[in-house]
Amino acid sequence: MLLWRRALDPHLGRWSLPGGRLRPDEDVETSVRRQLKEKVDVRQLKHVEQLAVFSDPSRVPGPRVVATAFLALVPSDVDPEVPEDTEWHDVAKLPRTAFDHEAIVLRARDRLRSKLSYTNLGFALAPDEFTISALRGLYSAALGYRVSATNLQRVLSRRGLLVPTGHTAPPGRAGGRPAALFSFAGKGMQVTDPFAVFKPPSR
Repeated sequence: MLLWRRALDPHLGRWSLPGGRLRPDEDVETSVRRQLKEKVDVRQLKHVEQLAVFSDPSRVPGPRVVATAFLALVPSDVDPEVPEDTEWHDVAKLPRTAFDHEAIVLRARDRLRSKLSYTNLGFALAPDEFTISALRGLYSAALGYRVSATNLQRVLSRRGLLVPTGHTAPPGRAGGRPAALFSFAGKGMQVTDPFAVFKPPSR
């Protein structure tokens, strides 16, 4: 999760989600993309969707502020040069955040986990070409538990989401057989199995 330090009161110095006010001449998604570009120099978004409206009257000191939060995903092979006051944070180890931003982050995490189960949203996290092992790492990180590479490939292939590219990854230090590279069949979000859910392995 990308957070930046607030430079103003209230909550001066706390980590917060990039955001700001909606201009009179723009819709909310345009505002999201503009502010990510202007404030934290993030431009290469593969997916953006509205997450929720946060409207608790006491969420911000002073005049009431209603926030529309968005989930925006950057592919794992993109590493934008962010400003000095901005850093990527592990969602499982969040620092103290401003206002209700921790609740917003956790809502976004839960949305992502849910959608990875029944849509093709993995395309927004993965590079254009990837090994199954690398894809397993992305799903495991997002879902919060270790995913079986074999099961992941079987499920996504059955849904018609994986396409062999015919290319292979360079061999690693240990050598061995080069791993096959795949890509996602679609580049826009689609519901692929409305009743599916990835579950942690039983213990």
